[in-house]
Amino acid sequence: NMPKDTIERARARGAGGLEGGNFEEIRYEGYGPSGVAILVDCLTDNRNRSVADVRHVFNKSGGNLGTDGSVSYMFKKVGLVNFNDSSQEDLVMEVALEAGAEDVINNDDGSIDVIVQPDIFVDLKEAMVSAGLKLSSAEITLISDQELELTLEKGEVLLKMLDLLEDLDDVQKVYTNASIRDDS
Repeated sequence: NMPKDTIERARARGAGGLEGGNFEEIRYEGYGPSGVAILVDCLTDNRNRSVADVRHVFNKSGGNLGTDGSVSYMFKKVGLVNFNDSSQEDLVMEVALEAGAEDVINNDDGSIDVIVQPDIFVDLKEAMVSAGLKLSSAEITLISDQELELTLEKGEVLLKMLDLLEDLDDVQKVYTNASIRDDS
């Protein structure tokens, strides 16, 4: 009891025969295990499928999907440039400060993170390259100003959830405010 046109469209869509599907960007927000704030950026052609998949992972992992704005207020958009080699720390610091960086962070693993406002990210990146520095990574991302520290055991539960989210076809990026401490 279905019109022939509807059946043909469904068949064509399933076979990838329809041109230019409408993809949209969607951000889901919620809390994961241990109250960790999580943002999930998706690119999808089917909003209903995406929300069902993301909600399933949240529920399965002991979290819950929230409403718009429930956790996004904890994150800010920044430019992040990372260097694995800390041997040129003084040069990184000098160039970063001259280019207008907000912060330079020395990590425990010996890497250096430079945080900058998104509008001057490209200028800072070009200044770093011009100074002869080798960047490990450079991206515009979201970071949390309210980190939640987890034990290694609780961190493993969270990492399993994040893996499940990242395995979903529509998921592009996952952000969290968790910091997992090394209990050793």
